[in-house]
Amino acid sequence: MSEQQAQPVFSIEKLYVKDLSLEVPHAPQIFLEQGEPNVEMRVATQSEKLEDNFHNVSVTVTVTAKLNEDRVMFLNEVTQSGIFRLENIPEEDEKLLLAVACPNILFPYAREAVSSEITRAGFPPVLLAPINFESMYQQQQEEGNA
Repeated sequence: MSEQQAQPVFSIEKLYVKDLSLEVPHAPQIFLEQGEPNVEMRVATQSEKLEDNFHNVSVTVTVTAKLNEDRVMFLNEVTQSGIFRLENIPEEDEKLLLAVACPNILFPYAREAVSSEITRAGFPPVLLAPINFESMYQQQQEEGNA
């Protein structure tokens, strides 16, 4: 037989910022207030099939900083997306790539966008800790099976 086994393909086709927003609702007064802000971060991932072998994956990072638990200093949200090509990959492996590998590729871009926007707004940079997307995926699988 001259027909060879189709090789698996996993490639990045495009990386892009899908959404970017920053709100500083109490500016300029907030810059005169003292205190250490409470910074909260939420991360969500999403993937959708576009067409044969092409998938769009998004990582949305929301960072909220508050003074005294109720006064919002800033709210920053970034959705970093990418179009990925997955070919000749078993379905279970494909799910893992879309839920873990793709977000791991996208997160550093989202983290840089968050840090850059917050600094440009006049605040000290917020350096986000790495995210374990594999444990997030496993937790979602366990919740789905429960």
